[in-house]
Amino acid sequence: MSSFRVNGGIKLKGEIIPQGAKNEALQILCAVLLTPEKVTIEKIPNIVDVNKLIELLSDMGVKVTKEGPETYTFQADEVNLDFMETEDFLKKASGLRGSVMLLGPLLARFGKGKLSKPGGDKIGRRRMDTHFTGFQKLGAKFNYDSKNEIFHIDGKNLKGCYMLLDEASVTGTANIVMAAAMAEGTTTIYNAACEPYLQQLCDMLNRMGAKISGVGSNLLTIEGVNKLKGTKHKMLPDMIEIGSFIGLAAMTQSEITIKDCQIPRLGIIPDTFRRMGIQLEFRGDDIFVPAQKHYEIETFIDGSILTIADAIWPGFTPDLLSIVLVTATQAKGTVLVHQKMFESRLFFVDKLIEMGAQIILCDPHRATVIGLDRKTELRGIRMTSPDIRAGVALLIAALSANGTSIIDNIDQIDRGYQNIDERLRALGADIERIS
Repeated sequence: MSSFRVNGGIKLKGEIIPQGAKNEALQILCAVLLTPEKVTIEKIPNIVDVNKLIELLSDMGVKVTKEGPETYTFQADEVNLDFMETEDFLKKASGLRGSVMLLGPLLARFGKGKLSKPGGDKIGRRRMDTHFTGFQKLGAKFNYDSKNEIFHIDGKNLKGCYMLLDEASVTGTANIVMAAAMAEGTTTIYNAACEPYLQQLCDMLNRMGAKISGVGSNLLTIEGVNKLKGTKHKMLPDMIEIGSFIGLAAMTQSEITIKDCQIPRLGIIPDTFRRMGIQLEFRGDDIFVPAQKHYEIETFIDGSILTIADAIWPGFTPDLLSIVLVTATQAKGTVLVHQKMFESRLFFVDKLIEMGAQIILCDPHRATVIGLDRKTELRGIRMTSPDIRAGVALLIAALSANGTSIIDNIDQIDRGYQNIDERLRALGADIERIS
């Protein structure tokens, strides 16, 4: 198991290009199963989770050709459905939470699907009900083998319908949209997720010949078609990386330019960091973060403590709350961070407290951060990355801290951030990967 050794307290400088969006990639890659024609995808991030899904598609018989560093062509004209019956398929699928989105395309095109219970970050309960309730409303029949934790789904006669989702699940909406794209009749999905990732998926499917309207809203209408064709698609830059780099610049008093950000697709992310007192300049499609010795957290209009909470899009993404929390430790002022969606994502704060941060963990969902205004530096310690986002938050803390930190279990970070150590070294960071 690898670790990072980080010598902190160094001011960074330079330009950095965000990778393609991980959360979009997992949807888009699954969608290649919807057509026997070639699909070319640009800006695919070279990260563990995405590479595992590409490998799984290849094992299923999808022809995968690497056209460039971030560009692949996929052709699913000879999919081996028998592979789904193997232990190898179930084992590989269970190690990757995004594999659940294989089901929608498999049901749409082949009328059946099988999947073991997906894995992923240990950040709390992440139920699958939205996916399967949606499939059932389309007419699929499924059976859960609780002993072996395997889902069996029969989707031979999918028919369009109206459905009101019990939660605006991004992966659930994506899965249902892909299944409905080739179902008989019209499907209406209310309370659909409308994240930019979902918009990208719908736009791609429409280029393939699907008939999806309402894209960008929480009310989607899908007219089923008999077949879909190939296309070319370019993924968005990863908004989580962009937010992480903003927090990194603030914490380390660094001057960093984040390139090619697709700023109109970032929602309230820039404004949320501005409310923490961080200066940002938009230069075309780049975000320039100047070096700041101090940044002060705003209060609400009545003077009460600012609360930053996650919410479904266009609210603030839960994947950046870890970054907000660590960035607040060296701000001036106090903020309440409220993680509504997952009950285990704040359990890394004990490491920040050990580093010298002033944080009160109120309960599994809320933490109050009292900013130190750099009067007391964080100190380097040894710690373990519990999940992708907390791991990067700890990495940012280590880069800003006085002394040396060791971060163990960085395989978690590698699942979501492409060559992060190399890219940080290019900015001047003192970070190395050790065994």
